[in-house]
Amino acid sequence: MLTETPLHPAFGARIEGLDLRRPLTEAEFTAVEAAIHRHGVLVIPGQDIDDAQQTEFAIRFGPLETTRAVVDVEKQRLALSHVNDISNLDEKGEILAADDRRRFFSLGNRLWHSDSSFKATPAKHSLLHARAIPPEGGETQFADMRLAWEALSPAQQAELRDLVCEHSLIFSRANLGFADYTEAERRRFAPVPQRLVRRHAESGRTSLYLSAHIGRIQGMPVPEALMLIRDLTEHATQPHLVYTHRWAVGDLVMWDNRCTMHRGRPYDDQRHKRDMRRVTLSDVAPTLEQAAA
Repeated sequence: MLTETPLHPAFGARIEGLDLRRPLTEAEFTAVEAAIHRHGVLVIPGQDIDDAQQTEFAIRFGPLETTRAVVDVEKQRLALSHVNDISNLDEKGEILAADDRRRFFSLGNRLWHSDSSFKATPAKHSLLHARAIPPEGGETQFADMRLAWEALSPAQQAELRDLVCEHSLIFSRANLGFADYTEAERRRFAPVPQRLVRRHAESGRTSLYLSAHIGRIQGMPVPEALMLIRDLTEHATQPHLVYTHRWAVGDLVMWDNRCTMHRGRPYDDQRHKRDMRRVTLSDVAPTLEQAAA
């Protein structure tokens, strides 16, 4: 018997009664799919699973992303290319050195963003599993972009509805002063266009599509565009619109990148290991090929 407990007055739910060491029944899959469409963020606690079991659960909901958007991609500790290493660990399982460029690059996870918005076909769902956590810090915060859209005035909505943004990992890391890329990385991280306003098909609601990866808005001067994105991000992440997840080992958190943003919070990454693994699902098409809101 599955139970749902709200995480926030307006979005998110904790789902109990699942054991992801075995395949979902059709009834369980239907319930979880309806819940993620409705709530945007799901916390499924107490899951003692490995990478293969996490993958088996994930692929019921859509196709896997199979490419890693990281620097030093050849220095990865995880064997499966579709499992993203959201940790502070090197390829030997040791804590990354303070001056490791992988550590600097990963600091971008503490900016508000939507996973893979920098890919031509962006992400649908992300599923992050906690294997080891620090004694304090390292939370993940979520904000529902449907709520953010609905809190705008009709005049503001009309101004935003048809805008197209350009997203890139280079843009988000520029916020941190990170510019240490190889030529191959620069080509791989070339900007892609995405709608600023999307229709979330399953809920029928309209959503902002914000991310720290935005660096330009087509047809708008860059300073004006970046100021608009900053204003919208501040609007969308007001404290009363945010859920903060405090991790426990075994938590699996699933979220819908099409209608939420998230960010990691700081922890002492030079003293404590944090081993988090994410499987990400791809959306159906580039946002410009999807129906407009």
